[in-house]
Amino acid sequence: MHFVDEARIRVAAGDGGNGVVHFRREKYVPRGGPDGGDGGSGGDVVLVGDESLTTLVDFQYQTHYRAERGTDGAGGQRTGKSGAACELPVPVGTQVFNDDTGELIGDIVAPGQRLRVAKGGRGGAGNVHFKSSTNRTPRRQTDGAPGERFHLRLELRLLADVGLVGLPNAGKSSLVRALSAARPRVADYPFTTLQPALGVVRVETDRSFVMADIPGLIEGAAEGAGLGTQFLRQLARNRLLLHVVDIAPADGSDPAANVRTVEAELAKYDEELIGRRRWLVANKMDLVPASERDDWLALLRQELGWEGEIYGVSCQAGTGLERLVQDIMTALEREREHEPE
Repeated sequence: MHFVDEARIRVAAGDGGNGVVHFRREKYVPRGGPDGGDGGSGGDVVLVGDESLTTLVDFQYQTHYRAERGTDGAGGQRTGKSGAACELPVPVGTQVFNDDTGELIGDIVAPGQRLRVAKGGRGGAGNVHFKSSTNRTPRRQTDGAPGERFHLRLELRLLADVGLVGLPNAGKSSLVRALSAARPRVADYPFTTLQPALGVVRVETDRSFVMADIPGLIEGAAEGAGLGTQFLRQLARNRLLLHVVDIAPADGSDPAANVRTVEAELAKYDEELIGRRRWLVANKMDLVPASERDDWLALLRQELGWEGEIYGVSCQAGTGLERLVQDIMTALEREREHEPE
C-alpha cells in the first residue's frame, strides 16, 4: 500500500433540526395549548484512533465528510431525533490541524481515542417554549443551528521508540529485519525503502520496543531532494535516533563525511533533531578485518568528534546486535521510569 502521511479534508457537522409550531387538539381538551417540540441536535464529526491503519491514503480518494442532520420536532412536545455522528478511523499518531489557521486541534495517540473535530448544531426550540400568561397561543419557533464546518489537515507521525536515519543503503532496513519480524525491502540500490516500516523488537516476553525504518536521506533532503521532507517529520516522536552508517561503502566514500551529510539535513529541517539523543551504528563491520575493527571505530569517533554511543554491528553476520538491543531497551526503560503517568 502506498504510504501517505498527509491529507486535507473538509468536514461538516450536521445541522440542528427545526423546532415546530403545533397546538394540542383533542376532542375533550378544548384549549390544549402549544405543544410543538424541539428539533434534534446535528451529528458530530469524530476521528477515532485505529491501530490497524498505517496510512492516510483513504483520505486521498474521499475528501468531504458530513454528519447527519437532526430531524425536526413534532407535536406532543416530541423532540426530533439527533443526527448520527460521522466517525472517521485514522491511524494512531495522527495530528489534526485547522488548515485555514494552522492551529493544532488535537492529537490521536492511542487506539480507540476519540477526537471531535466538528460539533453538530443545536436543535431549534418549539413553540411550547414561548408560551406565557400573556401569549397563550405562540406561533413562534426557532430553526436549528448550523453544524461546524472546517478544512482540516491531517499529518501522520509514526509512534516509534527508535527511529533509524542514514543515507540510502546504509543498512537501516537490514537492521530492522535482523532485529524484528518486519520485512522491509532490502536491495543494493538507493531508495529501496520508499515508505516507513515499523518493527517490534522483542527482548523478552514482557520487554520490547518499536523501531521505525525511515527512508534514506540524501544531500538536499530538507529542501525536498530525493524523498525530501516527506519522512523527516516521522522522526519527531522517536525517543532515540540510531544513525546508521556504512563503515565500508562500496562507492569508496568517507563514512565520516556521510554522517555529516545526514546531520546537515537534520539540522536544516529542525535544529531540535540534532540535539535529540542519537547513537551511531556502524554497519557492515563484517567487511573489516576482525583485528582492525576497533581501530576503524576509534578513527570514526575521532574524525567526527563523536561523544555519544557508537556501536559496530553486522546485520549480515549478526555480530554486535545483542549488545545494541540490550542497551536500547535499558535506556528506554530508564526514560519511561521518569515519565509522568
